[in-house]
Amino acid sequence: MAAGPLRARVVVPGSKSATARALLLAAIADGPGTITGPLEARDSQLMRDALRALGASIDDTDPLTWNVRPASPVRAASEIDCGLAGTVMRFVPPVAALAAGTTFFTGDEQATARPVHPVLDGLRQLGAVVDGDELPFSVTGPVRGGTAVIDATGSSQFVSGLLLAGARFPEGLTLRHDGDGPVPSMRHIEMTVNWLRARGVRVDHPDENTWVVSPGPIRAVAETVEPDFMTAAPFLAAALVTGGTVTVAGWPAASTQPGADLGDVLGEFGASATLDAAGLTVSGAGRIHGVDLDLHDASELVPVAAALAALAVTPSTIRGVAHIRGHETDRLAALAAEITGLGGSCVETADGLDIQPATLHGGTFHCYADHRLAHAGAVLGLVQPGVVLDDIACTSKTMPRFPETWQGMLR
Repeated sequence: MAAGPLRARVVVPGSKSATARALLLAAIADGPGTITGPLEARDSQLMRDALRALGASIDDTDPLTWNVRPASPVRAASEIDCGLAGTVMRFVPPVAALAAGTTFFTGDEQATARPVHPVLDGLRQLGAVVDGDELPFSVTGPVRGGTAVIDATGSSQFVSGLLLAGARFPEGLTLRHDGDGPVPSMRHIEMTVNWLRARGVRVDHPDENTWVVSPGPIRAVAETVEPDFMTAAPFLAAALVTGGTVTVAGWPAASTQPGADLGDVLGEFGASATLDAAGLTVSGAGRIHGVDLDLHDASELVPVAAALAALAVTPSTIRGVAHIRGHETDRLAALAAEITGLGGSCVETADGLDIQPATLHGGTFHCYADHRLAHAGAVLGLVQPGVVLDDIACTSKTMPRFPETWQGMLR
Protein backbone atom coordinates (compact mmCIF):
# COMPACT_ATOMS: atom_id res chain seq x y z
CA MET A 1 0.00 0.00 0.00
CA ALA A 2 1.27 3.50 -0.83
CA ALA A 3 1.93 5.77 2.16
CA GLY A 4 0.95 8.85 0.15
CA PRO A 5 1.20 10.47 -3.28
CA LEU A 6 3.96 8.81 -5.31
CA ARG A 7 6.85 10.64 -6.90
CA ALA A 8 8.74 8.18 -9.08
CA ARG A 9 10.63 7.56 -12.32
CA VAL A 10 10.33 4.05 -13.68
CA VAL A 11 12.12 2.17 -16.45
CA VAL A 12 10.04 -0.64 -17.94
CA PRO A 13 11.44 -3.38 -20.19
CA GLY A 14 11.04 -3.67 -23.93
CA SER A 15 7.74 -4.37 -25.61
CA LYS A 16 6.63 -8.00 -25.57
CA SER A 17 4.87 -7.59 -28.91
CA ALA A 18 7.85 -5.89 -30.53
CA THR A 19 10.36 -8.39 -29.16
CA ALA A 20 8.33 -11.32 -30.49
CA ARG A 21 8.07 -9.78 -33.97
CA ALA A 22 11.74 -8.76 -34.03
CA LEU A 23 12.89 -12.26 -33.10
CA LEU A 24 10.63 -14.06 -35.55
CA LEU A 25 11.41 -11.83 -38.52
CA ALA A 26 15.15 -11.97 -37.79
CA ALA A 27 14.93 -15.77 -37.73
CA ILE A 28 13.58 -15.90 -41.31
CA ALA A 29 15.41 -12.86 -42.74
CA ASP A 30 17.95 -12.85 -45.57
CA GLY A 31 20.94 -12.29 -43.29
CA PRO A 32 22.12 -11.64 -39.72
CA GLY A 33 20.36 -8.99 -37.63
CA THR A 34 20.49 -7.40 -34.19
CA ILE A 35 17.84 -6.58 -31.60
CA THR A 36 18.63 -3.85 -29.07
CA GLY A 37 16.64 -3.33 -25.87
CA PRO A 38 14.59 -6.56 -26.08
CA LEU A 39 12.32 -7.93 -23.40
CA GLU A 40 14.04 -10.53 -21.22
CA ALA A 41 11.16 -12.55 -19.80
CA ARG A 42 9.56 -15.98 -20.02
CA ASP A 43 7.63 -15.25 -23.23
CA SER A 44 10.72 -14.06 -25.10
CA GLN A 45 12.76 -17.00 -23.78
CA LEU A 46 10.12 -19.38 -25.13
CA MET A 47 10.24 -17.60 -28.48
CA ARG A 48 14.05 -17.83 -28.61
CA ASP A 49 13.95 -21.52 -27.72
CA ALA A 50 11.34 -22.16 -30.41
CA LEU A 51 13.27 -20.36 -33.14
CA ARG A 52 16.52 -22.08 -32.16
CA ALA A 53 14.74 -25.41 -32.45
CA LEU A 54 13.76 -24.44 -36.00
CA GLY A 55 17.37 -23.67 -36.94
CA ALA A 56 18.02 -20.02 -36.02
CA SER A 57 21.10 -19.00 -34.04
CA ILE A 58 20.50 -16.40 -31.31
CA ASP A 59 23.37 -15.01 -29.26
CA ASP A 60 21.82 -13.40 -26.18
CA THR A 61 24.89 -13.32 -23.94
CA ASP A 62 24.58 -9.52 -23.93
CA PRO A 63 21.12 -8.88 -22.44
CA LEU A 64 20.93 -5.48 -24.14
CA THR A 65 21.71 -6.64 -27.69
CA TRP A 66 20.83 -9.98 -29.23
CA ASN A 67 22.48 -11.15 -32.46
CA VAL A 68 20.38 -13.38 -34.69
CA ARG A 69 21.46 -15.57 -37.60
CA PRO A 70 18.44 -16.82 -39.54
CA ALA A 71 17.46 -20.43 -40.01
CA SER A 72 18.73 -21.47 -43.43
CA PRO A 73 16.83 -23.58 -44.09
CA VAL A 74 14.07 -23.79 -41.49
CA ARG A 75 14.09 -27.31 -40.06
CA ALA A 76 11.37 -29.25 -38.27
CA ALA A 77 11.63 -29.48 -34.48
CA SER A 78 10.83 -32.50 -32.34
CA GLU A 79 8.94 -30.34 -29.83
CA ILE A 80 8.28 -26.64 -29.21
CA ASP A 81 7.04 -25.53 -25.79
CA CYS A 82 4.65 -22.58 -26.14
CA GLY A 83 4.24 -22.12 -22.37
CA LEU A 84 1.36 -19.68 -22.02
CA ALA A 85 2.68 -17.37 -24.76
CA GLY A 86 0.12 -16.53 -27.42
CA THR A 87 2.87 -15.16 -29.66
CA VAL A 88 4.67 -18.52 -29.66
CA MET A 89 1.61 -20.68 -30.24
CA ARG A 90 0.28 -18.40 -33.00
CA PHE A 91 3.39 -16.89 -34.63
CA VAL A 92 5.71 -19.91 -34.74
CA PRO A 93 3.53 -22.58 -36.47
CA PRO A 94 3.59 -20.71 -39.84
CA VAL A 95 7.41 -20.65 -39.62
CA ALA A 96 7.50 -24.34 -38.73
CA ALA A 97 5.33 -24.98 -41.80
CA LEU A 98 8.24 -23.77 -43.96
CA ALA A 99 10.15 -26.93 -43.02
CA ALA A 100 9.87 -30.24 -44.84
CA GLY A 101 8.94 -32.21 -41.75
CA THR A 102 6.73 -32.36 -38.67
CA THR A 103 6.99 -30.06 -35.64
CA PHE A 104 5.08 -30.80 -32.42
CA PHE A 105 3.75 -27.97 -30.22
CA THR A 106 2.97 -28.29 -26.50
CA GLY A 107 2.36 -25.76 -23.71
CA ASP A 108 1.19 -25.02 -20.19
CA GLU A 109 -2.04 -26.57 -18.98
CA GLN A 110 -3.78 -23.16 -19.11
CA ALA A 111 -2.69 -22.73 -22.73
CA THR A 112 -4.96 -25.55 -23.92
CA ALA A 113 -7.90 -23.14 -23.44
CA ARG A 114 -6.31 -20.43 -25.61
CA PRO A 115 -7.68 -20.50 -29.17
CA VAL A 116 -5.26 -21.24 -32.00
CA HIS A 117 -7.58 -22.97 -34.48
CA PRO A 118 -7.80 -20.05 -36.99
CA VAL A 119 -4.02 -20.09 -37.55
CA LEU A 120 -4.00 -23.86 -37.95
CA ASP A 121 -7.01 -23.74 -40.27
CA GLY A 122 -5.23 -21.11 -42.35
CA LEU A 123 -2.13 -23.31 -42.61
CA ARG A 124 -4.26 -26.24 -43.78
CA GLN A 125 -5.70 -24.07 -46.55
CA LEU A 126 -2.16 -23.04 -47.53
CA GLY A 127 -0.94 -26.61 -48.00
CA ALA A 128 0.42 -27.65 -44.60
CA VAL A 129 -0.73 -30.79 -42.79
CA VAL A 130 -1.98 -30.01 -39.29
CA ASP A 131 -3.00 -32.55 -36.65
CA GLY A 132 -5.12 -30.98 -33.91
CA ASP A 133 -7.02 -27.74 -33.37
CA GLU A 134 -5.63 -26.77 -29.95
CA LEU A 135 -2.52 -27.51 -27.92
CA PRO A 136 -0.97 -30.01 -28.29
CA PHE A 137 -0.87 -30.09 -32.11
CA SER A 138 1.58 -30.77 -34.92
CA VAL A 139 2.40 -28.97 -38.17
CA THR A 140 3.94 -30.65 -41.21
CA GLY A 141 5.32 -28.70 -44.15
CA PRO A 142 6.35 -27.49 -46.54
CA VAL A 143 3.57 -24.93 -46.86
CA ARG A 144 2.64 -23.78 -50.34
CA GLY A 145 0.90 -20.44 -49.75
CA GLY A 146 -1.97 -18.91 -51.66
CA THR A 147 -5.32 -17.82 -50.24
CA ALA A 148 -6.69 -18.49 -46.75
CA VAL A 149 -9.95 -17.34 -45.17
CA ILE A 150 -10.07 -17.40 -41.36
CA ASP A 151 -12.22 -16.10 -38.52
CA ALA A 152 -9.96 -13.70 -36.63
CA THR A 153 -12.69 -12.31 -34.36
CA GLY A 154 -10.92 -13.85 -31.36
CA SER A 155 -7.45 -12.33 -31.75
CA SER A 156 -5.36 -10.11 -34.01
CA GLN A 157 -2.53 -12.62 -33.48
CA PHE A 158 -4.28 -15.03 -35.86
CA VAL A 159 -3.73 -12.49 -38.64
CA SER A 160 -0.25 -11.36 -37.57
CA GLY A 161 1.00 -14.93 -37.21
CA LEU A 162 0.23 -15.74 -40.84
CA LEU A 163 1.34 -12.35 -42.20
CA LEU A 164 4.75 -12.50 -40.53
CA ALA A 165 5.78 -15.63 -42.42
CA GLY A 166 3.71 -14.98 -45.56
CA ALA A 167 6.56 -13.57 -47.65
CA ARG A 168 8.43 -16.85 -47.23
CA PHE A 169 5.55 -18.92 -48.61
CA PRO A 170 6.39 -19.84 -52.25
CA GLU A 171 3.04 -18.48 -53.48
CA GLY A 172 2.87 -15.62 -50.98
CA LEU A 173 -0.30 -15.06 -48.98
CA THR A 174 -3.74 -13.59 -49.50
CA LEU A 175 -5.45 -13.59 -46.11
CA ARG A 176 -9.09 -12.73 -45.52
CA HIS A 177 -11.00 -12.36 -42.26
CA ASP A 178 -14.56 -13.67 -42.33
CA GLY A 179 -16.28 -13.64 -38.96
CA ASP A 180 -19.22 -12.35 -36.98
CA GLY A 181 -17.31 -9.29 -35.81
CA PRO A 182 -14.27 -7.17 -36.64
CA VAL A 183 -10.69 -8.19 -35.93
CA PRO A 184 -9.73 -6.87 -32.46
CA SER A 185 -6.56 -4.92 -31.66
CA MET A 186 -6.05 -3.74 -35.23
CA ARG A 187 -3.09 -1.67 -34.05
CA HIS A 188 -1.17 -4.90 -33.51
CA ILE A 189 -1.80 -5.83 -37.15
CA GLU A 190 -0.78 -2.34 -38.29
CA MET A 191 2.41 -2.85 -36.30
CA THR A 192 3.02 -6.17 -38.07
CA VAL A 193 2.42 -4.66 -41.51
CA ASN A 194 4.69 -1.68 -40.81
CA TRP A 195 7.50 -3.96 -39.66
CA LEU A 196 7.19 -6.13 -42.76
CA ARG A 197 7.25 -3.11 -45.07
CA ALA A 198 10.30 -1.75 -43.25
CA ARG A 199 12.04 -5.01 -44.20
CA GLY A 200 11.22 -4.69 -47.88
CA VAL A 201 8.15 -6.94 -47.92
CA ARG A 202 5.25 -5.82 -50.08
CA VAL A 203 2.00 -5.91 -48.12
CA ASP A 204 -1.24 -4.65 -49.66
CA HIS A 205 -4.40 -4.02 -47.64
CA PRO A 206 -7.15 -3.63 -50.26
CA ASP A 207 -9.97 -3.58 -47.71
CA GLU A 208 -10.39 -3.77 -43.95
CA ASN A 209 -10.57 -7.58 -43.93
CA THR A 210 -7.97 -8.52 -46.56
CA TRP A 211 -4.16 -8.56 -46.59
CA VAL A 212 -1.92 -9.59 -49.50
CA VAL A 213 1.75 -10.44 -48.86
CA SER A 214 3.95 -10.86 -51.92
CA PRO A 215 6.54 -13.66 -51.84
CA GLY A 216 10.15 -12.58 -51.47
CA PRO A 217 13.01 -12.06 -49.03
CA ILE A 218 12.71 -10.41 -45.64
CA ARG A 219 15.56 -7.92 -45.27
CA ALA A 220 17.72 -8.22 -42.17
CA VAL A 221 17.77 -5.08 -40.01
CA ALA A 222 19.06 -3.68 -36.73
CA GLU A 223 15.94 -3.26 -34.58
CA THR A 224 15.58 -1.23 -31.38
CA VAL A 225 12.68 -2.25 -29.14
CA GLU A 226 10.55 0.40 -27.44
CA PRO A 227 9.37 0.18 -23.81
CA ASP A 228 6.30 -2.00 -23.34
CA PHE A 229 3.37 0.42 -23.06
CA MET A 230 1.06 -2.21 -21.57
CA THR A 231 3.57 -3.06 -18.85
CA ALA A 232 3.90 0.68 -18.17
CA ALA A 233 0.16 0.95 -17.52
CA PRO A 234 0.05 -0.09 -13.83
CA PHE A 235 2.97 2.20 -12.97
CA LEU A 236 1.36 5.23 -14.60
CA ALA A 237 -2.02 4.30 -13.11
CA ALA A 238 -0.32 4.40 -9.69
CA ALA A 239 0.10 8.15 -10.09
CA LEU A 240 -3.63 8.56 -10.65
CA VAL A 241 -4.59 6.27 -7.76
CA THR A 242 -2.32 7.96 -5.21
CA GLY A 243 -2.64 11.54 -6.47
CA GLY A 244 1.06 11.58 -7.29
CA THR A 245 3.33 11.80 -10.32
CA VAL A 246 5.07 8.93 -12.15
CA THR A 247 7.31 9.14 -15.22
CA VAL A 248 8.04 6.17 -17.47
CA ALA A 249 11.37 6.83 -19.17
CA GLY A 250 12.10 6.31 -22.87
CA TRP A 251 8.59 6.86 -24.18
CA PRO A 252 8.81 7.52 -27.95
CA ALA A 253 7.22 10.55 -29.60
CA ALA A 254 5.43 8.30 -32.11
CA SER A 255 4.78 4.57 -32.24
CA THR A 256 2.61 1.92 -33.89
CA GLN A 257 2.62 -0.06 -30.65
CA PRO A 258 -0.85 -0.46 -29.12
CA GLY A 259 -1.16 1.64 -25.99
CA ALA A 260 0.63 4.63 -27.47
CA ASP A 261 -2.39 6.68 -26.38
CA LEU A 262 -2.19 5.45 -22.78
CA GLY A 263 -1.88 9.02 -21.54
CA ASP A 264 -5.20 9.86 -23.18
CA VAL A 265 -6.86 6.76 -21.69
CA LEU A 266 -5.69 7.71 -18.21
CA GLY A 267 -6.85 11.26 -18.94
CA GLU A 268 -10.40 9.91 -19.23
CA PHE A 269 -10.11 8.84 -15.59
CA GLY A 270 -8.95 12.32 -14.57
CA ALA A 271 -5.17 12.17 -14.92
CA SER A 272 -2.99 14.72 -16.66
CA ALA A 273 -0.25 13.47 -18.97
CA THR A 274 2.73 15.14 -20.60
CA LEU A 275 5.30 13.70 -23.02
CA ASP A 276 8.78 15.19 -23.24
CA ALA A 277 12.41 14.12 -23.37
CA ALA A 278 12.15 12.66 -19.86
CA GLY A 279 9.38 10.27 -20.91
CA LEU A 280 5.63 10.06 -20.35
CA THR A 281 4.63 11.69 -17.06
CA VAL A 282 1.22 11.12 -15.50
CA SER A 283 -0.15 13.02 -12.52
CA GLY A 284 -3.29 12.40 -10.52
CA ALA A 285 -5.48 14.83 -8.60
CA GLY A 286 -6.63 12.35 -5.96
CA ARG A 287 -10.03 11.72 -7.56
CA ILE A 288 -10.79 9.11 -10.22
CA HIS A 289 -13.66 9.69 -12.64
CA GLY A 290 -15.80 6.93 -14.10
CA VAL A 291 -15.40 6.32 -17.82
CA ASP A 292 -17.08 4.88 -20.87
CA LEU A 293 -14.21 3.31 -22.81
CA ASP A 294 -14.07 1.20 -25.97
CA LEU A 295 -10.77 -0.66 -25.62
CA HIS A 296 -11.25 -2.92 -28.63
CA ASP A 297 -7.92 -1.85 -30.12
CA ALA A 298 -5.97 -1.78 -26.83
CA SER A 299 -7.56 -4.61 -24.88
CA GLU A 300 -4.42 -5.39 -22.85
CA LEU A 301 -5.28 -2.24 -20.88
CA VAL A 302 -8.56 -3.68 -19.62
CA PRO A 303 -7.31 -5.12 -16.28
CA VAL A 304 -5.67 -1.87 -15.18
CA ALA A 305 -8.63 0.15 -16.48
CA ALA A 306 -11.02 -2.08 -14.53
CA ALA A 307 -8.98 -1.56 -11.36
CA LEU A 308 -9.14 2.21 -11.82
CA ALA A 309 -12.87 2.01 -12.48
CA ALA A 310 -13.34 0.06 -9.24
CA LEU A 311 -11.78 3.02 -7.41
CA ALA A 312 -13.74 5.69 -9.29
CA VAL A 313 -16.44 7.87 -7.76
CA THR A 314 -18.88 7.43 -10.67
CA PRO A 315 -19.92 4.38 -12.75
CA SER A 316 -17.81 3.02 -15.60
CA THR A 317 -18.36 0.90 -18.70
CA ILE A 318 -15.59 -0.88 -20.57
CA ARG A 319 -16.72 -2.23 -23.93
CA GLY A 320 -15.54 -3.80 -27.18
CA VAL A 321 -13.41 -6.48 -25.53
CA ALA A 322 -15.36 -9.75 -25.68
CA HIS A 323 -12.28 -11.38 -27.24
CA ILE A 324 -10.25 -11.15 -24.01
CA ARG A 325 -12.20 -14.10 -22.71
CA GLY A 326 -9.64 -16.06 -24.75
CA HIS A 327 -6.49 -14.43 -23.36
CA GLU A 328 -4.24 -16.00 -20.71
CA THR A 329 -7.45 -16.52 -18.78
CA ASP A 330 -11.05 -15.36 -19.27
CA ARG A 331 -10.14 -11.85 -18.20
CA LEU A 332 -13.71 -10.54 -18.04
CA ALA A 333 -14.87 -13.33 -15.74
CA ALA A 334 -11.72 -13.08 -13.65
CA LEU A 335 -11.94 -9.31 -13.19
CA ALA A 336 -15.62 -9.49 -12.29
CA ALA A 337 -14.93 -12.22 -9.72
CA GLU A 338 -11.88 -10.61 -8.14
CA ILE A 339 -13.18 -7.03 -7.92
CA THR A 340 -16.48 -8.30 -6.53
CA GLY A 341 -14.58 -10.50 -4.09
CA LEU A 342 -13.00 -7.37 -2.62
CA GLY A 343 -16.38 -5.72 -2.13
CA GLY A 344 -16.59 -4.01 -5.49
CA SER A 345 -19.42 -4.04 -8.00
CA CYS A 346 -18.20 -5.42 -11.34
CA VAL A 347 -20.52 -7.23 -13.74
CA GLU A 348 -19.73 -8.84 -17.08
CA THR A 349 -21.57 -7.63 -20.16
CA ALA A 350 -21.65 -9.20 -23.60
CA ASP A 351 -18.48 -7.37 -24.61
CA GLY A 352 -17.00 -5.88 -21.47
CA LEU A 353 -17.64 -4.79 -17.89
CA ASP A 354 -19.99 -2.50 -15.96
CA ILE A 355 -18.40 -1.22 -12.76
CA GLN A 356 -20.20 0.76 -10.05
CA PRO A 357 -18.67 2.71 -7.15
CA ALA A 358 -18.42 0.57 -4.02
CA THR A 359 -16.41 0.39 -0.80
CA LEU A 360 -13.63 -2.16 -1.12
CA HIS A 361 -12.08 -4.30 1.58
CA GLY A 362 -8.96 -6.45 1.84
CA GLY A 363 -8.68 -10.04 0.72
CA THR A 364 -6.97 -12.36 -1.73
CA PHE A 365 -6.80 -11.23 -5.34
CA HIS A 366 -6.38 -14.29 -7.55
CA CYS A 367 -4.12 -13.79 -10.58
CA TYR A 368 -5.03 -16.88 -12.65
CA ALA A 369 -1.39 -17.17 -13.81
CA ASP A 370 -2.08 -13.95 -15.77
CA HIS A 371 0.41 -11.09 -15.56
CA ARG A 372 -2.19 -8.45 -16.48
CA LEU A 373 -4.53 -9.64 -13.70
CA ALA A 374 -1.63 -9.25 -11.27
CA HIS A 375 -1.17 -5.67 -12.51
CA ALA A 376 -4.82 -4.94 -11.68
CA GLY A 377 -4.45 -6.38 -8.18
CA ALA A 378 -1.30 -4.37 -7.57
CA VAL A 379 -3.10 -1.13 -8.50
CA LEU A 380 -5.97 -1.89 -6.11
CA GLY A 381 -3.51 -2.73 -3.35
CA LEU A 382 -1.97 0.74 -3.54
CA VAL A 383 -4.94 2.25 -1.72
CA GLN A 384 -6.81 -0.68 -0.20
CA PRO A 385 -5.12 -2.27 2.84
CA GLY A 386 -5.05 -6.04 3.01
CA VAL A 387 -5.12 -6.85 -0.71
CA VAL A 388 -2.89 -9.91 -1.23
CA LEU A 389 -1.97 -11.21 -4.68
CA ASP A 390 -1.80 -15.00 -4.76
CA ASP A 391 0.76 -15.21 -7.59
CA ILE A 392 2.87 -12.11 -8.13
CA ALA A 393 5.46 -14.36 -9.78
CA CYS A 394 3.28 -14.61 -12.89
CA THR A 395 4.41 -11.07 -13.79
CA SER A 396 7.66 -12.69 -14.96
CA LYS A 397 5.83 -13.36 -18.23
CA THR A 398 6.62 -9.79 -19.31
CA MET A 399 8.62 -8.21 -16.46
CA PRO A 400 10.68 -10.51 -14.22
CA ARG A 401 11.56 -7.66 -11.87
CA PHE A 402 8.04 -6.32 -11.55
CA PRO A 403 7.81 -6.93 -7.75
CA GLU A 404 11.13 -5.19 -7.09
CA THR A 405 10.34 -2.27 -9.41
CA TRP A 406 6.87 -1.88 -7.88
CA GLN A 407 8.23 -1.83 -4.34
CA GLY A 408 10.98 0.57 -5.40
CA MET A 409 8.36 2.99 -6.71
CA LEU A 410 6.65 3.00 -3.30
CA ARG A 411 9.77 4.01 -1.38
